[in-house]
Amino acid sequence: MSYPGYPPTGYPPFPGYPPAGQESTFPPPGQYPYPTGFPPVGGGAYPPAPSSGYPGAGGYPATAGYPTPGGYPGAPPPGGAPSYPGVPPGQGFGAPPPGGAGFSSYPQPPSQSYGGGLPQVPLPGGFPGGQMPSQYPGGQGPYPSQINTESFPSYPVFSPVSLDYNTEPAAMTQGAQGTIRPAANFDAMRDAEILRKAMKGFGTDEQAIVNIVANRSNDQRQKIKAAFKTMYGKDLIKDLKSELSGNMEELILALFMPPTYYDAWSLRNAMKGAGTQERVLIEILCTRTNQEIREIVRCYQSEFGRDLEKDIRSDTSGHFERLLVSMCQGNRDENQNVNHQLAQEDAQRLYQAGEGRLGTDESCFNMILATRSFPQLKATMEAYSRVANRDLLSSVAREFSGNVESGLKTILQCALNRPAFFAERLYYSMKGAGTDDSTLVRIVVTRSEIDLVQIKQMFKQMYQKTLSTMIVSDTSGDYRRLLLAIVGQ
Repeated sequence: MSYPGYPPTGYPPFPGYPPAGQESTFPPPGQYPYPTGFPPVGGGAYPPAPSSGYPGAGGYPATAGYPTPGGYPGAPPPGGAPSYPGVPPGQGFGAPPPGGAGFSSYPQPPSQSYGGGLPQVPLPGGFPGGQMPSQYPGGQGPYPSQINTESFPSYPVFSPVSLDYNTEPAAMTQGAQGTIRPAANFDAMRDAEILRKAMKGFGTDEQAIVNIVANRSNDQRQKIKAAFKTMYGKDLIKDLKSELSGNMEELILALFMPPTYYDAWSLRNAMKGAGTQERVLIEILCTRTNQEIREIVRCYQSEFGRDLEKDIRSDTSGHFERLLVSMCQGNRDENQNVNHQLAQEDAQRLYQAGEGRLGTDESCFNMILATRSFPQLKATMEAYSRVANRDLLSSVAREFSGNVESGLKTILQCALNRPAFFAERLYYSMKGAGTDDSTLVRIVVTRSEIDLVQIKQMFKQMYQKTLSTMIVSDTSGDYRRLLLAIVGQ
């Protein structure tokens, strides 16, 4: 049977993605030569990122702490009733609307795809799957250690909003889109020459650097880096670091790292030294595809000589540890077809493991949320609202707390609408006093070639302001200019 709101054949893949389950080769250990310009992990010299203004880890903030349209649209606090189109007033939240519409009012791109990983764009020498041109010598990371160590923010209580969910932007129905595309008529040697002139002599032409970096794909940036060393016998990253500082330097370094290495480095930095940045572990491990996670695990081992799972076990504990260990296996089902009978059975299991008993069977939640495909989880959430007369996100908030709650809710939010999850993370990186620049940089860079167009659309729909407007109010100088060039208007 077909599922309301879905194509009969399930989620179509993103344009250019390989079929689900298609693996890429990954180089054996030691074949990620690392640029000499990068400082070792933990040895960077960036100033600490200012306080982000995220709510503390201790519980969920009150609704009054957020703007009326904040949070994920369409889900009220338990017992509330949203003003969804077609739902009679007074109907309790979680009760199935007429015709079994379920989550149909949740704003989401219908063609969102979850499987298959990123397209394999060959870098010079073949990263992943070959020798990278003189970039990452053993075990040293190109990033600062003084990154904001606040715990993962509590997810806001959902509040009903009045939005027209039936008029999604056209781009939402055409597969995910990045704001950065490969430049036409690309010439790595010409770009290397422009960057050399921008840094030569007194002062630096930051605008020339912005024009190049923000309008080239990550693959093209790797080729510029190789061409620069070939032409001038100097390391581009080292030269850029000598000319830049602060948040601008952090953003440039992130843009010049291959995506898999950037994720692996971010995880290593989140667990290195005193304290653990749990929100970074959740953001990466709970949102990536199987292929991406497997490549991150291999890169983590080859570059840092460490086992990711062992580091997770030593830095976390309890049910949160088990959830992250499950995530780093990269074994989630990625079949895009939905089994509605299984969704009903899983919904019943989850109810009996939580709301339907005294106490909570945490292992049941872990098993279902760590193994089922995202489309299957979405169907399970709809079935759960009929079984429990409340939505699954509310039940998770009632049954769990702290980091494991944040992790489980991140998985469910990605099943409902991945761009909306990242839109909310961006919003709270800039909301309130100070800015969590590390989160802002990480999300803008990692999603810039995947789905940043959809993230911008969801940001405006959820908060009635554009992402670029908020960036303008929270950043300054060349850092602001480069962020806006990546994000666009």
